[in-house]
Amino acid sequence: MKRTRLKRRGGLGRIAERLVWLANGIAESGSRVEDRYWEQQLSTAIDEHLADDEEEALNAALDHLYSTEPRAYDELADFIESRAECAAGAFATHDVVLVAAPVLAWSRYRIPASNIPPAVLANLRVHLQAHVLAKGARLALADFLFSPDQLPQGYCATAEFAKVLGTAAMDNHDLRIDTEGMPETAQFLSDTRYLLAAVAVPRGEALFRWQEDDGSRDTARDQWRTQGGACLAPLLPGCAIDLVLPESYFAASRAADKDSRPYSVRASVAYLGTALETPAANLRAVIAPFWDRQLEEYRVGITVRGSEQVVHGVVWPLLGAEDDSTDCAAQIEAVLRECGVNDIVHLDHQFPLEYCDDCGAPMYPSPEGEVVHAEMPEDRAEQMPRHLH
Repeated sequence: MKRTRLKRRGGLGRIAERLVWLANGIAESGSRVEDRYWEQQLSTAIDEHLADDEEEALNAALDHLYSTEPRAYDELADFIESRAECAAGAFATHDVVLVAAPVLAWSRYRIPASNIPPAVLANLRVHLQAHVLAKGARLALADFLFSPDQLPQGYCATAEFAKVLGTAAMDNHDLRIDTEGMPETAQFLSDTRYLLAAVAVPRGEALFRWQEDDGSRDTARDQWRTQGGACLAPLLPGCAIDLVLPESYFAASRAADKDSRPYSVRASVAYLGTALETPAANLRAVIAPFWDRQLEEYRVGITVRGSEQVVHGVVWPLLGAEDDSTDCAAQIEAVLRECGVNDIVHLDHQFPLEYCDDCGAPMYPSPEGEVVHAEMPEDRAEQMPRHLH
């Protein structure tokens, strides 16, 4: 997930000021010995504020550093994420981490977010312990496949969820999720679902299979895609799926955000090939940059060759350190060509971030250089998702 900050009005409070000071201290440190001092101070402070639900102060410190001290911002963001996903030091004798196993999915139908039956949960447990986790790691799985709207919102909520799931991991038991009042899931053609787990090991021992001498990330990823994918596929009927390597919560979420961009392009081309009964070679893609105060994303309007009507669109958001010097347009073109789309138009105009007033869908670039609503032809229109996530 992209770390994007929106500057807020007003001065910093006492808590945020101290966090800024500590983050600057570690950013300017000149030795590992000094690092350890700042790390201990910063970890203790963040654990306190997560436990006290000081979400606003944490965000205020990040907002301040984002525009003034990029290196200190990265240090503080790393520490806050790490302490949140590790349950803010709630466990004295063990290292506990919240783990996400993202699933990329696309479908002509609604992509489910649903409870996971006990038998499927048991199979997922077996494959995670065999292929992803270190030997002897304790594990707790949440028995629900979450949509992005249903994940813990904010650092403090993440720390609390990690604590609850981590407690279950200490007992090597799975966790039942109460779905009462859970947010509704928005409907998209392409979206991500999250299997959440907590892993517990004695302090200082390996958490993941690739930390062991005979393990590797590539092997873990391949085995999980094969074995975990077979377990998860029945939970997502009518969906094409691809699995992202399970790892710590924020790292896995960012990996899913990155992988979902080319996945959404491929999903769009595949969907249009089926819905319009047309090969990829008969599609035309229009790629354009969309700006707010800075470049925020690229959008791709897709037409059928010979027509100017934009029938579908894809959003390719900028992530992490990407900016207008990053050649995202070339990356998008490469994915389109892999899919068989060769008629590609690049527009250099800085388009505004416009959305439909009626349905909220993004507006997409047309071959004429206008920003328009994506509309399927009337004879092909169905009750389908209006745009890609």
